Formats: sequence, C-alpha cells, structure tokens
Amino acid sequence: MNRRYRKTIIAGNWKMNNTLSQTKAFAEEIKPIMPKGKWCNVVLCVPATNIQAAVRLFKDCHIAIGAETCHELDHGAYTGEITAAMIKEAGAKYVIIGHSERRQYYNETDFTVNKKVHAAIEAGLVPIICVGESLEQRELGVTMELIAYQVKCALANVAPEKVRHIVIAYEPLWAIGTGKTATAEQAGEVCQAIRTVIRKQYGAHVARSVTIQYGGSMNAKNAQELLAQPDVDGGLIGGAALKPADFVKIIEAANQE
Repeated sequence: MNRRYRKTIIAGNWKMNNTLSQTKAFAEEIKPIMPKGKWCNVVLCVPATNIQAAVRLFKDCHIAIGAETCHELDHGAYTGEITAAMIKEAGAKYVIIGHSERRQYYNETDFTVNKKVHAAIEAGLVPIICVGESLEQRELGVTMELIAYQVKCALANVAPEKVRHIVIAYEPLWAIGTGKTATAEQAGEVCQAIRTVIRKQYGAHVARSVTIQYGGSMNAKNAQELLAQPDVDGGLIGGAALKPADFVKIIEAANQE
C-alpha cells in the first residue's frame, strides 16, 4: 500500500448471496465491530435487489455500496439487465466490471468490458475492473502479456483524468474460490506490472494515483502480507466478505501502518 498517493480500498463481492433479511442481519453484526478512525475505504458490492437497502443499512458505518455488474448501454430491450444509471440512482457508488465469472459464464469480453467502463464513468460510478490469468496461462509464462492486454483494452479511450479514479483488481482465475492464493510476491509483481502499463499509457502521475487491488482469495490470515506489497492497494474479497468478523479483520489489516 502507498497511502501517500492513492486510496486503500477493501471491497467485498457478495456474488449471488444474501437476501434483504440476511443483508440486514449482516449490517447488525458488523456495525459494532467496524474499526474506528479507519484509513481505508470500505465497499460492499451486493446483488442489485439489495442496493437501496444496503445504502441505508451501512450508512452509519461508512461502508459504500457497489453493484456487481452493469449493462454497457443506457436503455433498450434487454430483459433482466440493469444500466449504470439505474445503479447510480439506487445509491451505489461503485460497480464491478469484467469479473472472471462474468467472463466465464456470460461471455463478457475485453471489448464489452471497455464499453461497460465507459458506461460506468458516464453514470458517475467508480468501476472496479477485474483482470487475471488462468493457471494454464500462468504456466505458459504469458501472465504479464495477457494482463497488459486486458488493462489496455479496458482503458481504451478513457481520459487520463478519469483513469486516476478507476480501480483495477488483479484476480488470478486459479485463486478464485479454490482456496489457493498467489504468494504476496506474485501478487505484488503483477500489480506492479499493471501500474507500469498505466504509466506507459498515461504517465507517472496518473499511474501512482490508481488503486490496484488483489482479488484472489484474500482472507483474514493472508491480508496483511498481501497488503504489505507496495503496489497492492486493497482487496476484492469474495467468501470472506460474507462473514462480518473475517471482513473486519481484513479491514484492520488494511489499516496497519
């Protein structure tokens, strides 16, 4: 982490979990144990049906709310889809874009990710852009080339002043939901490479302002070691974000000197 230049952000991704009643129970459990005077920003990305309630429920403990995806267009005959403007009006501030599960199950590509990034920015949301490689790609030694390609595609035609406020999450596919985690050194190396790509595209001032998260099975036990890496500015948390006590421990790790 480097708080001098950029925000530290711990974001939870609830995925397809938690009803409204469960969201209320989570809020009641986490509020008494949230760290006081925290230095990092905390976000919960929740199912769309929970956004408005979550904004109200977590306001008192200063947890911002985000959505888990959005459509790239601002209206149309796309049954079941939700626009970035709808998400913004519901009270959310962030939206996850290009999560590996969206790419795997819903055919999202690097090009649709770019369209969604522009839609989110236009609506006034902060996009959390996910990039990452499979185990096969890592073993082939193409991780850095692939990540650079994904980052360049996601940020295509995005103005420098907008890039400064974008969040990028490195999520190695082989470490999501598997219990496996990249070593702190592996995570730090890729996050540094992401910043290098941004620096080459937009310059050092922009690059050092961008928050880059690690999103591959960060938990209460490994958070401190991962966050000690200079280019790891937070985490995109899956399973641990469903357990208030575990989520708070990660927040506390992000608040360490």
